[in-house]
Amino acid sequence: MALLRGRLLVATPLIGVGSFWRSVVFMLDHSDEGALGVIVNRPLNAAVADVLPHWADAVTAPTQLFDGGPVGSDAALALGVVHDGLVPHGWHQMADRVGLVDLDGPVPASGQFAGLRVFAGYAGWGVGQLEGEIDEGSWVIVDAIESDLSSPHPETLWHDVLLRQPGDLRLMASFPADPDLN
Repeated sequence: MALLRGRLLVATPLIGVGSFWRSVVFMLDHSDEGALGVIVNRPLNAAVADVLPHWADAVTAPTQLFDGGPVGSDAALALGVVHDGLVPHGWHQMADRVGLVDLDGPVPASGQFAGLRVFAGYAGWGVGQLEGEIDEGSWVIVDAIESDLSSPHPETLWHDVLLRQPGDLRLMASFPADPDLN
């Protein structure tokens, strides 16, 4: 399987309940040792200003903290999309113009990033675990576009990402939230 860094995992209807239901995961790392990503479509009810007040003006709307996944939910990490040709201090490239931002470093000025989100926790998989979930049909792999990471409407991202896919995959966007009520 090709490495997934910089791509999206989109949960299929096989993932019925739990933290990954209708999730869109941006893959930060994928190797023989496992995989790591953040769920990019799960804003929490907490504002970044409540948790990291100095970073409140640097994040892009919505300015909420995001649930990055079920692992390490007591830790925060930031993901930033840089403007062309600009590499801010504390930014570490992961894929193209997307990278991790050091939350212990200097706070960037408002607008220094094309998009910046703060996540509580992350999604992680052990050796072979993610590959098994993909093989059983729990995830589809699609290309990410940078605007996915800073969408002003993250609550519709699962639908939006699927809808832009070619062929039969786009039909999954119309799958009912609860097929028993259909």
